[in-house]
Amino acid sequence: MYIKILGAGAGGGLPQWNCGCRNCTAARQGQIAPMTQSCVAVSPDKRNWVLLNASPDIRTQLQATPALHPIGLRDSPLRAVIVTNGDVDHIAGLLTLREKSPFTLFATSATHQTIAANTVFGVLDPALVTRQPITLDTAFAPLPGLSVTAYAVPGKVPLYAEDASYDHPRPPQLGEETIALRIAGEKSVLHYIPGCAAVPDWLCDRLREADLLLFDGTVWADDDMQTSRTGQKTGARMGHMAMSGPQGSVARLSLLTCRRVFTHINNTNPVLMPGAPQRAELRSAGWELAHDGMEIAL
Repeated sequence: MYIKILGAGAGGGLPQWNCGCRNCTAARQGQIAPMTQSCVAVSPDKRNWVLLNASPDIRTQLQATPALHPIGLRDSPLRAVIVTNGDVDHIAGLLTLREKSPFTLFATSATHQTIAANTVFGVLDPALVTRQPITLDTAFAPLPGLSVTAYAVPGKVPLYAEDASYDHPRPPQLGEETIALRIAGEKSVLHYIPGCAAVPDWLCDRLREADLLLFDGTVWADDDMQTSRTGQKTGARMGHMAMSGPQGSVARLSLLTCRRVFTHINNTNPVLMPGAPQRAELRSAGWELAHDGMEIAL
């Protein structure tokens, strides 16, 4: 199984267009490598590829990845897209993929309904783009040689789909709105979880089989945005758990022995700054940070 990190950033990427925080300024000055928004490509053979989410930056990401360039006059090695939730940074790129090339769009019924409710996604020609519903905890094969099983993880509906009740704290939901992907190749297993609000014991147990874990790295601490003075929303309010702290992902997943990589990293996360103590702490705990262009073979 071959994995390419097309985009390692959370919504807005790095630098975010309207942000002058320390990290975004450093990225503009060349001190930190820029990141496009969250997207991963997976292949069993380096010829046929599946996208995990469709970033708003997908055109730039495809151009930067020769393995995903056209293989004919109007032919692409992209065979399928699997969407893990309805967040803008995971579905907006579908609009770029409207150019009359066939692929299968896999999503839960809830996410398909979210996409169908916005008529702009009607630009995806139904004669070419098959919308295939995912049944949780049931394996499907987006390509020969890959078996994918989606399962619910704690999360929430997209920000734009919230109602007034979200002004009050509520526990993470478990349903079709936020899913993880277990992707099995011939000899290895990848778990891809770009959004997660908590790691209960059952999830720790489920991840023990993984050879590689790509996990939600949005925030270092719940108050990253408040600390950086870029906003008032906490990580929990956005449906993302912190890396740090006794209930953070580093501590909760400390017993895993697989390769562990944080992705979907927000532009305000202090781990992005070279030399930051938080970055050293991650390394000592056995974690890596994803970056655009990162390649992994399992």
